[in-house]
Amino acid sequence: MTHRIIPPVPFAVATFTLVAALLPTHLEAQGPIELEGLVISANRWAEPAWTVAAHATVIEGVELRRAGIEYVADALRHAPGVAVVRGGSFGAVTSVFLRGGESDYVQVLIDGVPVNEPGGAFDFGSLSTDNIERIEIIRGPASALYGSDAVGGIIQILTRRGAGPVTGTLSLQAGSYATRRWQGTLSGGTEDLSYAFSLGSNHTDGILEYNNHHRRSTFTGRVQGRLGPGSDAALTIRYDDHRFHFPTDGSGALVDRNAYTYGDALTLNLEVGRRSTDAFETRLSFEVNESDRGSDDSPDGPADTLGFFGYTNLNDIRRVGGGARAIWRPADGTVLAAGYELELQSIRAFSRSFSQYGPGSSSSKNDRRNHAAYTQLSWQRGGLALNGGLRAERNERYGTAATWKAGAAWQPPSGRTRLRAAAGTGIKEPTFFETYASGFTRGNPDLEPELSTSVEAGVDQEIGGGATLSLTGFSQSYRGLIQYTSSPPTQGGPNFHNVAKARSRGLEAEGVVDAGPGRLTVTYTWLDTEVVDAGFHEGPGAAFVAGEPLLRRPRHTAGASASVQVARAVRFEAGVRHTGERGDRDFSTYPATPVTLPAYTLVDLSAEIEVLRAGAGRPGVVLTVRAENLMGAEYEEVWGFAAPGRGVYVGGRLALGGGAPNP
Repeated sequence: MTHRIIPPVPFAVATFTLVAALLPTHLEAQGPIELEGLVISANRWAEPAWTVAAHATVIEGVELRRAGIEYVADALRHAPGVAVVRGGSFGAVTSVFLRGGESDYVQVLIDGVPVNEPGGAFDFGSLSTDNIERIEIIRGPASALYGSDAVGGIIQILTRRGAGPVTGTLSLQAGSYATRRWQGTLSGGTEDLSYAFSLGSNHTDGILEYNNHHRRSTFTGRVQGRLGPGSDAALTIRYDDHRFHFPTDGSGALVDRNAYTYGDALTLNLEVGRRSTDAFETRLSFEVNESDRGSDDSPDGPADTLGFFGYTNLNDIRRVGGGARAIWRPADGTVLAAGYELELQSIRAFSRSFSQYGPGSSSSKNDRRNHAAYTQLSWQRGGLALNGGLRAERNERYGTAATWKAGAAWQPPSGRTRLRAAAGTGIKEPTFFETYASGFTRGNPDLEPELSTSVEAGVDQEIGGGATLSLTGFSQSYRGLIQYTSSPPTQGGPNFHNVAKARSRGLEAEGVVDAGPGRLTVTYTWLDTEVVDAGFHEGPGAAFVAGEPLLRRPRHTAGASASVQVARAVRFEAGVRHTGERGDRDFSTYPATPVTLPAYTLVDLSAEIEVLRAGAGRPGVVLTVRAENLMGAEYEEVWGFAAPGRGVYVGGRLALGGGAPNP
C-alpha cells in the first residue's frame, strides 16, 4: 500500500517554474558570489573565515564530485567532531552526532531552510550531494541565530549557482550491489538571469539477501537575479523521493520479505533583498519544508513473511515560515542585524494495523506556532573580531525561551596564527509525539525545551610550506533531556518528562598540507561523553546509564585523505578512516544486553581520467572509478546491522555547451 501527500517530481518542477516566472523579467546582472575564504552560516551572512569564532568546516562540492561521494552523510564522516551512524545498507536510517550530542541536536538547513522534523530528528539516509556547491559545518550551539534544534551545531547545504554560457552535464555510474546512478545538470547566467538545475536518480539492490533495494530521485533548482538597483531575489527548490526495503527486525535478523519505508520531501525558499544605502539592507524570506514519510508491511501480499501481523503508517509533516531582517553596517568591519521570524508547524499522522484479531486504525492532527526575535553584532578591527547574538522565542505550547552566543577571534598581522573562543546556549523543542501522544502512551503538554551550554577554544597555526594545524577543545552540558517512563507518576498522567542530564567534552585536531598538485588532510577527534543523570532509565541495559558514555559515540576517530593531480589528465583521491570502539545494546534480548561495537578501519580510493578536455564547440569527457571499503572490512555501526562491504563503481561524466567546464 502506498500513500502520497507531497506531489511527485513533475509537480514540484512545475511549482518551481511557476514561482520563478513571477520574478520580474528585467532582472539585472547577478553573478554568483565568490565564496572562497568566506563562511555564510556562522552569522547568516558571508564573512571572512578567520573572523568565525566557532570551529567551522567547509566542504566544497567540487571536492565531493572529484572523490565520487554521493551521500552527504559520507562527506560528513571525514570532518572532525562528527560521528555518522547508519543502520545497515544504503538508504537505512542514518544519524549524525555532533560533538557527542544527541542525533536530534543538529539543525540541518538546505539553502537556509530548516529541514529537521519539529523536535530535531533528521534522517540523512537518502540525502544526496546532487548539485551541492558547499557544505558548512558550524559546531557549538547556534540557537541564538537559528532557533530550536541547533543545540550541538548546524549543517547547512548550499546548492550551486549558475554563471556564464548555458552548460549541461550528464553523469552515469554503475557497480557493486547492482547500483545504477545518473544525474543531469543545466546551468548558466546572463546579464538578466542566473540559474542552475539538476535531476538525478539512484537504485541499488542493497547488501542483504532479499528485500533490501533502495531507490531515490532528486530535483534541485536555483534562480536568482537583481530586481532593480539595489534589489535582488533568489528562489531555490529541492525535491527528494525515496524508498528503502528492509527484511530486518529491531535486532537485525532477516525476517520479512515485503517491509519498506518511503518518503518525499519538498524544500522551497524565496528570499528578496533591498539595499537602501551602502550601509543599510533589508531582507524578506518565505520558506516551506514538507515531508511525507511512512512505512508499509501489509500482510495481504504474497511476499509477506510474518503473515499474522502487519501495519502501514503515514506522517505528513509541514514547516512553513517567514521572516524579516534588517542589516546595518555603520562602519567598515561593523555589522548590526535584527530580525523577526514566524513559523507554523503541523503534523498529520495515520496508521493501520492488521492481525488475527482484526484490523485497527488511528489518526491525529496537531500544530503549533513559534514567534522569534533576534539581534546579532559582528565587529572587526585590525586582527580582532568579536561577535554575539541574542534570541527570544515564544512558542504557543512550551512558552518563552532565550538563548545567546558570543565569540572572539584574533589574528596577528603576520596572519600565521589565529586564536578563537566561543560560548553559547542552545534549545531543542519537544517532538509532537512527546507533547500530544494520546491513548496507551500519553504526551506531556507541559514539557519544556531541552537545554545546552557550551564553551570552546581553539588555535589555527600556519606552519609553512603550505601546511596548517588546527586544534579545538570543547565542553558541552545537556540538561532537561526528555525521557519516557512506562509508569506515570499518577494514574493517567503523562509518560514524558524533562529529567535526564549528560555532558560531552573533547579535542578536535586537523592538519592540512597543500602543495601544488597534491593535498593531504589528517584529522583526529578525542571524545569523552557521560550520562550525569539517567532519569527514569534503570539497569545496565538501559539506553542511559549514570556514569557511562553515551551510546554509539566513539572515543577515538582518525582519518586521512589525499588527492594528487598526475600530469593534466589523471587525478587520484584516497582516504582512510579509523573509528574506535563504541558502546551499544543488543535488542534481541530482554532486557537489552550491553555490547561493544569493535573498532574498524575503512580505505577508499577513486580516480578521474580526462579523456577529452572541454572547449569551444567540443564536449568534455571524464571517466571515473571509485572503490569503497577497498580492504573489505566487516563492521557494524548499529549492533546486528551489517554495513556495506567492498564496492567498486565505474562511470563517466559528459559536459556540453559553449562554456562547458572540465566535468
